[in-house]
Amino acid sequence: MAALLLTLPCLLAQAQTLRPSTGPMRLSTSPAVSSNPLFGRQRSADYIVAVVNSEPVTNNEVRNSLLRTEQQLTQAGTAMPPRDELARLVLERLIADKAQLQEARLSGLRVDESAIENAVLGVAQQNQLTVDELRKRLIADGLTYDKFRDGLRDELLVNRFRQREVESRVKVTDADVDQFLRDQEGSSDAAAIDINLAQILVAVPENATPEQVTALQAKAQLAADRARAGTDFVALVNEFSEASLRASGGQLGLRSADRYPPLFLQATEKLRAGGIAGPVRSGAGFHVLKVIEKRQAGMPDVNITQTRARHILLRVSPQQRELVAKEKLSDIKKRVLAGQADFAVLARESSDDGSAKDGGDLGWTNPGMFVPEFEQAMNGLGLNQISEPVVSRFGVHLIQVLERRETQLSSRDQRELARSVIRDKKLEEAYAVWAQEIRGRAYVELREPPL
Repeated sequence: MAALLLTLPCLLAQAQTLRPSTGPMRLSTSPAVSSNPLFGRQRSADYIVAVVNSEPVTNNEVRNSLLRTEQQLTQAGTAMPPRDELARLVLERLIADKAQLQEARLSGLRVDESAIENAVLGVAQQNQLTVDELRKRLIADGLTYDKFRDGLRDELLVNRFRQREVESRVKVTDADVDQFLRDQEGSSDAAAIDINLAQILVAVPENATPEQVTALQAKAQLAADRARAGTDFVALVNEFSEASLRASGGQLGLRSADRYPPLFLQATEKLRAGGIAGPVRSGAGFHVLKVIEKRQAGMPDVNITQTRARHILLRVSPQQRELVAKEKLSDIKKRVLAGQADFAVLARESSDDGSAKDGGDLGWTNPGMFVPEFEQAMNGLGLNQISEPVVSRFGVHLIQVLERRETQLSSRDQRELARSVIRDKKLEEAYAVWAQEIRGRAYVELREPPL
C-alpha cells in the first residue's frame, strides 16, 4: 500500500544545517514521525545502531526513515546521493531529533488534546482524507491510531520547545530593515536567484513497459502543448498531474535555486515568469514545468497576486459531524454547477462565517491572510472554479475564486515583508546554533552501522 504523504522534506539540507521550516508547521520532519514507522511494517530482526542519552536508535528506525527519504527525493526529481552517505545523514537526523525530544520532555511544556486533534486533521488534509479514512489507512499500514497520536504529540512538544528557546533570541530592528533594503537596491549578484516553479508530474511506474512509457510521455507532451497554448496551468495540473500536487496547483514554492533539482534549473534557466518547459524525464516520471516567479534572492517582491474569493463555511459540532458537513457542501456545489442555485444566495442562507451577509465574499486578500489549508486549496483553483469541501480548523469550506490581480505593495508593506525575511533568516541561524548546542550536550554512542 502506498505510504501516507506527510511532507516532502529537504533532508540533505536539514541534516547539515538542522534548520527550521519557515512556513506552516509540517508533520513529517520531526522526531515523532522519524522515530515511528509511518511507512511500512517493522521488520522482525532489529538491533541498536546508536544510543542517545540511554535511548536507542534502532536499525528499523533508520531503514524506515531512509526508505521514506529515498521515495521523497525520487518524487521531487532530486539526484540521489550514495546510499551509505544518505544513511549517515538519516542517522544523524534521528540522533538530533531524539536529543531535542528528550530536552523538550524535561522542559515542563505540555500539549493538550485539542492541539493533537488539529494535528491529526492536518495530516488527513495533506493526504486528502477524512480523519476516519486516515485511521483506516493507518490500520492497513500496520499502525495503531494511539501510536500515531503519540508521535504527533511528541512533534508538537518539540515545536513548542523550539519556539520558546529560539524565538526569544531573535530581534529585528528598524536599522536591520533599512540596511537590508539598501543592500538589495545595491546588489548586482544575478546568480543569487529565488525561483517558484509549478509542475505537472506524469508518473512512470518502475516496471512500466516501453509502450507504457511512450504513452505517458505523449500524455505529458499534450499537457505541455496545451500549457504553451495558454490553457490555465492549474486546470492542467488537476487534469494530468499526480493527486498529491493538485491541492497546491502544482506550485513547489519560492526557494533558492540551489534547492531545486539541477534538472529543473537547466530546463527553466532561460525562461521568464510564465514560461513553460518540458516535458523532462526524471526517476519519478515526466515533468512539465512553469516558471511562476524569478527574483533576486531575499528581495521582498513589490508585486503580489491578490485573490478575491467567496466561501461557505459549515462549522463542525457534535450535532453536525465533518462527514455530514462535507455531504451538504458537495450537494451545494452540484446545485450551483447545474445552475439550480446561486452561490451567494446559499452562502447567505447556510454559511456560519461572518462573510455570509456578503454572500460569502471575502474581498481582495493578500497571500498569507488565510490559514494554510484554506489558502492552499484557494490557490489551486482556476477562475470561477469551485473547490471540493475543504476542512480547516474552523470547519468545512466550499471555496470559489472570483478574480485575481497583480498589485504593488505599499512602502509600509514592503518594510514589513523585509522584516519578515530578516526574521526568518535570523531564526534559521539561531535554530542551527540551538540544535548544535543540544546535539553537543547529548551523550551519543555509535554501535553497529545500519544495514
